[in-house]
Amino acid sequence: MQPRNLPMGVVDLAAVKAAGEAKQKAEQARAQQAAQGGAAPGSVRLVLDVGEADFQQEVLQRSTEVPVVIDFWAEWCEPCKQLSPILERLTREYAGRIVLAKIDVESNQALFQQFGVQGIPAVFAVVAGQPVPLFQGAAPEEQVRQVFDQLIQAAEQQFGIVGLTVDPDAIAEGAEETEQPPGPYDAALSAAHQALDAGDLAGAEQAYQNVLTDDPGNAEAKLGLAQTQLLGRVQGLDAQQVRKDAADGPTDVPAQLAAADLDLVGGHVDDAFGRLVDLVKRTFGDDREAARVRLLELFEVIGADDLRVVAARSALARVLF
Repeated sequence: MQPRNLPMGVVDLAAVKAAGEAKQKAEQARAQQAAQGGAAPGSVRLVLDVGEADFQQEVLQRSTEVPVVIDFWAEWCEPCKQLSPILERLTREYAGRIVLAKIDVESNQALFQQFGVQGIPAVFAVVAGQPVPLFQGAAPEEQVRQVFDQLIQAAEQQFGIVGLTVDPDAIAEGAEETEQPPGPYDAALSAAHQALDAGDLAGAEQAYQNVLTDDPGNAEAKLGLAQTQLLGRVQGLDAQQVRKDAADGPTDVPAQLAAADLDLVGGHVDDAFGRLVDLVKRTFGDDREAARVRLLELFEVIGADDLRVVAARSALARVLF
């Protein structure tokens, strides 16, 4: 399924059959909803994490009832982090007139390629099964609002799609509930830290993994695990030989990865990041992927909010896209 080269916010008028079928389905859905007394408040999720496995159901089928906006993003993409909160906030504000599907390009390369995305962040829509390119790159809230208004108007006028019935208050309450942390893991984290301090890298790694199994977003555990794995990789390395191998082989991936690890352990953060960004730029295929993954691992060691990480993420994005 390739998106057509359409102007922003304009639905394909040539899709007459699709439009008729979508309009009929939308009218049937509204009639059924009215017979049931309307949708239960908060029963509809407006912001969805979508992948290849559920794209058919969550995006294509849903698009016959409501315009589905697609946010192509990645964890390392700083412009994505600026745009995504705007998209999510406006989606909840529009209270059912649109739905937002968030697609992580890292784990959904097939969808990324099917839509012909050239770079991220990239925003598309699907209306009545028809893909519509909206815009690429970070955009201010007012511009995003205008695009959403055009999309909603086109969906209603051309396809008879008017969206879902949702209680705005219930949406806000639900959003707050989902943001609550799963709970403290002080004892487990303390045990992990103690193992790390004692040089028991295997024990520390297992303890951090145990926390992340229950709480995948635990920042302290992610940082501890990244540090533990880094220390494990540099154990036993001959620093002088590693640096010689790296100097002799600019595209020698194992040598460059080892040298980047040593750079970071030695406090040369910018050197480590710059080395790996250059390696990503020079390599292809599995070698490039190995360099990219190692760079992301080193980002975890330093922390996402560090300005050096922010700068390196931008540099990586420029190389990749």
